[in-house]
Amino acid sequence: MNRIKIDPERILSDIDRNIFGGYLEKGIYDGIYSPGSPTADRDGFRTDILQALKRMNQPNIRFGGNFFSGYRWMDGVGPREARVARHDLAWNSIVSNNFGTNEFIILCRKLGVEPYMNVNCGDGDMREAGDWLEYCNGTGNSALVNLRRSHGFQQPYKVKFWSIGNEVDGPWQIGYKTPQEYARVATEFAKVMKWVDPDIKLIASAVSLWENNPYNYKTDWVERTQLMLEQAGDRIDYMALHCYAHLRPDDPFETYMAYAADLDHRLRAYEGLIKAVSLERGIKHQIGIAVDEWAVMRSDYREKMKLNLEDTLITAQYLNTFIRHAASVRIANFPLMLWSLGINLARPTDTLLMGTTFYPFELYSRTCGQFVPDVDWSGDTFSGSYLNREFKGIRTLDVAATLDTARKQLTVYVVNQSKNDAIETGLSLTSGEFSGIMKVSTINGSDIKVENTDDKPDQVVTHEKTIKISGKSFSFTFEPHSVTALQCAII
Repeated sequence: MNRIKIDPERILSDIDRNIFGGYLEKGIYDGIYSPGSPTADRDGFRTDILQALKRMNQPNIRFGGNFFSGYRWMDGVGPREARVARHDLAWNSIVSNNFGTNEFIILCRKLGVEPYMNVNCGDGDMREAGDWLEYCNGTGNSALVNLRRSHGFQQPYKVKFWSIGNEVDGPWQIGYKTPQEYARVATEFAKVMKWVDPDIKLIASAVSLWENNPYNYKTDWVERTQLMLEQAGDRIDYMALHCYAHLRPDDPFETYMAYAADLDHRLRAYEGLIKAVSLERGIKHQIGIAVDEWAVMRSDYREKMKLNLEDTLITAQYLNTFIRHAASVRIANFPLMLWSLGINLARPTDTLLMGTTFYPFELYSRTCGQFVPDVDWSGDTFSGSYLNREFKGIRTLDVAATLDTARKQLTVYVVNQSKNDAIETGLSLTSGEFSGIMKVSTINGSDIKVENTDDKPDQVVTHEKTIKISGKSFSFTFEPHSVTALQCAII
């Protein structure tokens, strides 16, 4: 039998709720911010989409992406009738700049989230980055602070998180930089920005180009990270990683499920790299990992904009991995994009269709506790490959757990990666007992390819039930190809 054993007295790490952050880029905010929509509020935001985003309970949203490597922040502030349209080279489109800094801050306040800004480190410079920071956070009587005030915002925005560039290691990026170039740029940007506001947290654009990329680009992420930490490590608070699951529609199910093993290996390697350089260079503060872009990026998404149950399972695997690596992964940002969130911004407002990846994110964000207890599990295994990397002995049940000590509530998350088999599993505690009613939340569908459609919008949703349990152990059967959260009190 498969077994899951939890030690609630051995806490491995706290959990930073910023792992449930969001990510917003050009084209998506044009749908959320839609003054002409029948459901738009007085500030121009679609209320139906705001309600959907509130269900995700995100602590922060990142205003970043490829677009920002050529972004001029001054184009997006002040009276909208005076703003100029620009040709965006990243996506080869025209940007109206109707949505800019002030609109983003208003959106964050409506959602009750922390704004996370991405400065232009492509064709921009440190003066521009410092000016934007002063405009947002400044309190003095300078021209930039008074400019913000003249735009109707007297109080500083107090933006805490700032990223120095986006995917600067990618040859596709405006202003791509070699490891040596970015190490110097990050050092100088960080110096100027922390002079402007010493209370901010800075995120370095570390790795988006891994050696397993499907485009055969050459990578240099080890050298890049080492140089960055050696030169700017005393000023950097987080290293940003972008980890997309690049998959094809015809990939076998085992390839989809093997991605989590690949992600786990990369995080372990990166944790070791940060620790090694920090130790050698005497960096005293903890440098966290910010996985500030993650999602499934299948090759057919941009054409079909479809999500199925496979995407649901991978989304849950990402979140399980972040929980298991909570000691190092302190920020993560799920793209609020058409092909990852599944909220189609072009649809009529009365028929908002939630995609299959929405539900695991909502479930985890709503139920996650503050701490990670030690979890050990064993049982069935399988083999799979991801982008020509072979993985053997992958545990069929992908497991993570969190503990809410104030409420003495344990939550166990399980992804059954079996395509066909329900798996009976024994769950036990090393100390204490399960007590009372267990809430069971399950996300599943009739098969791995099932989608939410206009005719059948609820084929993949969260189903809930309760079970009474007691004692030190119990047995539970996890449905095939499913995501399950078990919530129960422990005494």
